[in-house]
Amino acid sequence: MQYGYQCEECEVAVWPAAPRAELQWLRQRTHVVREVAAHAGNGLDTWIVEGLEFLDHHAQHSIVLVRRS
Repeated sequence: MQYGYQCEECEVAVWPAAPRAELQWLRQRTHVVREVAAHAGNGLDTWIVEGLEFLDHHAQHSIVLVRRS
């Protein structure tokens, strides 16, 4: 099973390689992750970067956590 984010307005989805709990965590703490990213020399995990890019691109839209088998 895989989890991701889906924009309800654009009907676009992204499937970062992370468990459901981590995706919920990222969505709830986006502001904190952005602050850490600004000071992280080694960068962030790929799934975090992918998730942040999606959330930024669809910031004014309704985004839901989805799953696929």
